[in-house]
Amino acid sequence: MRILLVEDNARLAALITDGLSAQGYAVDWSENLGSARHALEISSYDLLLVDLGLPDGDGLELIRSMRRGKNPAPVLVLTARGGLDDRVVGLDAGADDYLVKPFQMPELAARCRALLRRPNVSLNTVLSSGNVTLDPATRSISVSETPIEATPREVTLLESLLRREGQVVARTALENSLYAMSAEVTPNALEATMSRLRKRLAANSASIEIKTVHGIGYALYSRKQHHD
Repeated sequence: MRILLVEDNARLAALITDGLSAQGYAVDWSENLGSARHALEISSYDLLLVDLGLPDGDGLELIRSMRRGKNPAPVLVLTARGGLDDRVVGLDAGADDYLVKPFQMPELAARCRALLRRPNVSLNTVLSSGNVTLDPATRSISVSETPIEATPREVTLLESLLRREGQVVARTALENSLYAMSAEVTPNALEATMSRLRKRLAANSASIEIKTVHGIGYALYSRKQHHD
């Protein structure tokens, strides 16, 4: 899951980025409208977190321009403007939810999960293949209905592959889901995460396999499906 955070307070942005990254989200940070617009031009996002009082304008303008451009990504407004009229204006501009500062990270994370669970959004359904089940809302993996431990990046990687079961997923698409723009990614970082995920699944007798398509990416199959 990739999130764009638009927030001019560097300290708050770092806290949000660290908190959501620890849960497996890839978070890109923009500190003004200009950089946010540029990020939207070059990347697609599953969710936006938008402050309203930005150095070069109002975050509502970004939301309005997104909706005019038919960008359907859910938007959670983060702002100190807590009045009823402010919330109404934000929602009418195209925001999906409104969280007043100061807030606690558990509430922000819960609001993000709630928005991503909405119909036609990425976290709407539980994913499964063979005896493996992944619940995107709780970021949990089960094999034969038994929960297994996995790192946030392993969960995100498996989720990306499950969503495209039987299809080759390009390594660039997987890297985009795992790492923020600012992350320093070593050349074999994806392979290392993939190796750990494969070992974890094998150790728990998962009936799926992840094939390497050299030079392109990876594809996930249930063993029954692949051998039929």
